[in-house]
Amino acid sequence: MSMDRNTQGSVTAPRIRIVEIDAFEREVNLRLPFRFGAATLEKAPQAFLRVRVENEEGKTAIGAAAEMMVPKWFDKNPALTPAQNVDQLRGSIRTAAAASLEASAPTTLFAAARLNEMETVRRLPGNPLAAGFGPSLIARAALDAYCRLAGISFFDAVRQNLVGIGGPMLPGDIDADGASAVLAGLRPAGSISARHTIGLLDPITEGEIIDPVDDGLPQSLEAVIARYGNRWFKIKLSGTVDADIDRLARIAAVLDRLPDYQVTVDGNEQFDAAEQLGALLAQIEAMPRLARLRAAITFVEQPFARAITMETPLGDLAAQLPFLIDESDDSDGAFAHARRLGYTGVSSKTCKGIYRSLLKAIRIKTGTVPGLFLSGEDLTCQAGLSVQQDLALVSLLGLSHAERNGHHYVAGMQAAPQAERARFAAAHADLYEQGADGPFLSIRDGRITIGSLGAIGYASGALPDFEAMEPLSVG
Repeated sequence: MSMDRNTQGSVTAPRIRIVEIDAFEREVNLRLPFRFGAATLEKAPQAFLRVRVENEEGKTAIGAAAEMMVPKWFDKNPALTPAQNVDQLRGSIRTAAAASLEASAPTTLFAAARLNEMETVRRLPGNPLAAGFGPSLIARAALDAYCRLAGISFFDAVRQNLVGIGGPMLPGDIDADGASAVLAGLRPAGSISARHTIGLLDPITEGEIIDPVDDGLPQSLEAVIARYGNRWFKIKLSGTVDADIDRLARIAAVLDRLPDYQVTVDGNEQFDAAEQLGALLAQIEAMPRLARLRAAITFVEQPFARAITMETPLGDLAAQLPFLIDESDDSDGAFAHARRLGYTGVSSKTCKGIYRSLLKAIRIKTGTVPGLFLSGEDLTCQAGLSVQQDLALVSLLGLSHAERNGHHYVAGMQAAPQAERARFAAAHADLYEQGADGPFLSIRDGRITIGSLGAIGYASGALPDFEAMEPLSVG
């Protein structure tokens, strides 16, 4: 395989061309309504991409990626309906695919992904988070295809920097040799802690369940802990202080039964000002029955709307707790800007781009600012390609826990044909356990075992049944 020597550092990486992109979707119905911020999700389509890459010898292979098209996260504009939000994401896929196929010169996977993201954001101005959705899927599927072509795992491709992080597409604040050294030092773990999401509509105790879902899976927080043994939790806040305090007290009453636990709290852009969030934190501090929960808070995620986040210094709040940006992390320079406001953390989400996550990790590991951190966050990653590729990424980044919520709100691989479910269950017996209706994510003692994600390809020993899907809707 011919190699391309990048112009920065000594990194060498193969050059490929993306020669074919097919996009599909499947409707996914949630077993429980998931409320985050002002939105309540009951169903959404999952996008699937099939990408064929060609190396310089003319050999080809296909790879795949998947992601839920979740309304009211990428764009919370109240003027847009959920259906319009989903069409936004479909438009990002179509625009990114067209731009990607126009690129005729072979290049590294990293350069191809960066160029595609830049061009798609240019063609779809106004919301870089939504525009980046399509490029993120193409980048994952192309990497999967390259790994299958080369007969290597995702872990090997990244650690050996065969993805080509370097060259003229590398941001100027990152040294190519330093980047390669960081990548070479990454070591995926055999398991990772699942941080359970407590959505705004989720029952806390069994006694609170009004509409039972009789599918054998847990519904209340109590039942989740009994079944999965979680010790990490993510609590969604509403931004209404009295309601949040009442709910936090009910959550604490359950969590305090555990010998130890850790939580993160997610404002989901629902707080209008630092003073409003400060009032909530002051009430938490003043309540003895919230003392253990307050001590367990690891960080606060994205409290303010992205429209004001980058103009709202945290001030004294930053001295109380670490803060992380998520929705406001929509460009290369976002984290650096947020740091000047008092933030020290930034999210890793495959829907925002695997190379974006890797660059963040490189910056944190090679920088001189202490206390900066990366956290794995979920966007209802579904069983199959989506959750596997995200788990592989956060594990390689060295994260000890990651938010996982897709398994709680969706019953396994319910949207897939039985044969597809069987293929994934057989290829990843450590990751899934068999339920009455197919494989479910296996969480034991609060941890997910992920050794099988080192398979050839990007974290999947199986591919989905594309023929059983609908072509991506034209909206």
